[in-house]
Amino acid sequence: MIDNSTMRSKIFKIAEWTIFAVVIIILSLGFYLVQPVRSSRVLYLPSGSGATIISYLHRNGLDLNGLDRYLLRFFGYPQQGWIDIGTEHLSKADLLYKITHAKAAMTEITLIPGETRELFLAELSTKLHLDKRKLDAAYRKYAPYPDGVIWPDTYYIPIGISEEHLIYYLVNRSLKRHETLAKKFFGIYNQKKWFRYVTIASIIQKEAADEKEMPLVSAVIYNRLRKKMPLQMDGTLNYGKYSHTKVTKRRIMGDMTHFNTYKYRGLPPYPVGSVSLAALRAAIKPAGTDYLYFVKGKNGRHIFTKRYSSHLRAIKSVNK
Repeated sequence: MIDNSTMRSKIFKIAEWTIFAVVIIILSLGFYLVQPVRSSRVLYLPSGSGATIISYLHRNGLDLNGLDRYLLRFFGYPQQGWIDIGTEHLSKADLLYKITHAKAAMTEITLIPGETRELFLAELSTKLHLDKRKLDAAYRKYAPYPDGVIWPDTYYIPIGISEEHLIYYLVNRSLKRHETLAKKFFGIYNQKKWFRYVTIASIIQKEAADEKEMPLVSAVIYNRLRKKMPLQMDGTLNYGKYSHTKVTKRRIMGDMTHFNTYKYRGLPPYPVGSVSLAALRAAIKPAGTDYLYFVKGKNGRHIFTKRYSSHLRAIKSVNK
């Protein structure tokens, strides 16, 4: 039998080792939590559990791991959306605390249908005090096409976000929107085929006076393509920095790019700007007409005609 003194001695030893182990764990955790972490000043936190958020942040370059998902529970419940960390250099404990408590100051910015990437990035640069060259470089890195990718919408952007994170967010969110719409219309998403429709929609967006005219403009585009006629549309020359530039004869003669549909047959190489849902619908479902021509009338709406002789008469009536 074990006497009481021996039993007490064993209990004391177990207690000592337990206390020692707890102290070691506490010291180790303390050391772990004061380790430096580098982060963007502004972070995006997806909806989901702490494990989901930690995994997302790890994939996006933050030094976080499985242990942090458990430690996060002691700091509180994670925020969702954009949060302002306030600094790029902080401890792991500070970062976990910020994930559960920080908020971000937001600003609003709108991309209107028909606007080009060039001018939208310029607006982002001015309003958010960001470097336009870095915005452009990030766009080229993440977007599959030079224009027409970012979906026209009102975005709420955190002040202090970096150029790369902003463009990644805008492009990633927009591509998901494009994929959702493609599956809604066709049941499948083929990016190359879809952005052909976006290119047609971007011309419609530039040319149509209103949504009612969009299917008619779309019909003219398809009818001309079918007959292998050049589109000869001013809207295709309103690409990039020329978004709001009036198209003159001199401009038509001087522009040697494939956006010049007076010189080249077929569609431009990629969209000439952002597109609305109405323009996309028109690009997918053009009106069932034989129209090949249109000219803007005195009331701002277009006169559509099937024959060149009728088109000339329409031009003459407009110029009276």
